[in-house]
Amino acid sequence: MTDDTVIDTTPAQAPIPAQRPSDTASVARRLEAILLILDEPQSLVSLAAAVGAPVPAVRQAVETLVADYDGQTGGPVRGFELREVGGGWRLYVREEYDDVVGEFVNTQAPSRLSQAALETLAVIAYKQPVTRGQVASIRAVNVDSVVRTLLARGLITEVFTDPDTGAIHYGTTDQLLVNLGINSLDELPHISPLLDDGSDGFDGEVLK
Repeated sequence: MTDDTVIDTTPAQAPIPAQRPSDTASVARRLEAILLILDEPQSLVSLAAAVGAPVPAVRQAVETLVADYDGQTGGPVRGFELREVGGGWRLYVREEYDDVVGEFVNTQAPSRLSQAALETLAVIAYKQPVTRGQVASIRAVNVDSVVRTLLARGLITEVFTDPDTGAIHYGTTDQLLVNLGINSLDELPHISPLLDDGSDGFDGEVLK
């Protein structure tokens, strides 16, 4: 190496990631894709991070989708709506179609609940009102699909949504009492002390 050799010590620059389109139409399309798989309402900030767009652009896209689904842009009113619940946004079936959807799901669902559904139902019955995350912590497994099944069967319902976290709290319905042949939850076996906060897991043999 000669004395006049020049060594480039400039640090290499990281490649600049491709920017996603931020126009309302592009953001709305990405937003729809995310909304279709959501089980819990998500804030504008969370949605903005998911679709890679600024919060103002996501807010405008949400307003556009709401107007579109409500038939305010010249198209038909959809059978679903984009609703804000507890500070978060999620797609919901319109109230007037709840019966139609419930009847369809019930005809498609098996008459007997799986062991996983029974265990999840037991946790909700004894710990209600309880969030999906708390149930998952107790059972140590993902319970998203099981909770959807129990909702469709009318055995549990959304009691309220936490205004700070957007987490939905679930409880049992009168339909569960009818199926069990009891008048109130007070008639359930007194085993709730055995169900802790999830740190030690859930005993799947509790509900036979």
